Amino acid sequence: MTTERNEARGSEWTIQRVLTWASDDFKKRGLESARLDAELLLTQVLGVDRVRLIVDSKRPLVGAELTRYRSLIQRRRTNEPMAYILGAKEFFGRAFRADRRALIPRPDTETLVEVALDRTRLSSLDGDALDLCTGSGCVAVTLKKERPTWRVTAIDISEEAIALARENALRLNAVWGSRFLVSDLTSALRTEEKFDLVTANPPYIPSSAVDELDVGIREFEPRVALDGGADGFDLIRRVVQQGAERLRPGGVFATEVMLGQAAAVRELLEKAGLESISTARDYAGIERVVSGRRHS
Repeated sequence: MTTERNEARGSEWTIQRVLTWASDDFKKRGLESARLDAELLLTQVLGVDRVRLIVDSKRPLVGAELTRYRSLIQRRRTNEPMAYILGAKEFFGRAFRADRRALIPRPDTETLVEVALDRTRLSSLDGDALDLCTGSGCVAVTLKKERPTWRVTAIDISEEAIALARENALRLNAVWGSRFLVSDLTSALRTEEKFDLVTANPPYIPSSAVDELDVGIREFEPRVALDGGADGFDLIRRVVQQGAERLRPGGVFATEVMLGQAAAVRELLEKAGLESISTARDYAGIERVVSGRRHS
């Protein structure tokens, strides 16, 4: 903004002008959704919605607003994800807190929730759900909101992720009947604990591919939540085995997978003794969720 300010000394930095400058800056740096990003960052600074930016387009920004906006622009220039800068991400129609303690909730994962809800619809009034590798808690909290009479256990190996998941449950009024455990998968559970539903979104990207991800992912999102080992299946194998063992008769297991993994994961479910195995596609048509049922 310094160059622009010097070129037009004395003119005011209105909402319209600062948005044009910021979006042009983002475009030059190859950032996608440049205009949208510029607008969202400014709504964060001003505490208004995008409609208000249009209505008040001629309003000049005061010094503190410009300073705050510059700081957010600097963060976005480094490719820091918008969800982390804004501190929130929508998932299943709800705003979840998002920061570097866990992966950003993604639309792909909504398919996992949809499959879980659909395959347990006959027992929607009462049940116990277990969400492994819960991260931000977006799946666990959503299950609790959609099935308020169920009891939900969310597990993650990261203390920071569990803290974030608990915060999201508090913010969304989903604490009653929920518990959050730091654990290496099911190791912290009592031996006799069984569930009607087990969901998981484990790290499934091969180690060699993690460094090829978009810079906004590989440099900012926690690697432990991305890296699935040499072939991407290190955690998936354990999640399937331990998840299947924790099912009650008739219980459902569902896990998210990446492109090209569905067939192999179906085999893992079969070996774990599950039946009625199916694959669901996400909004982009990719085989995203593999699920099965423990025989009655």
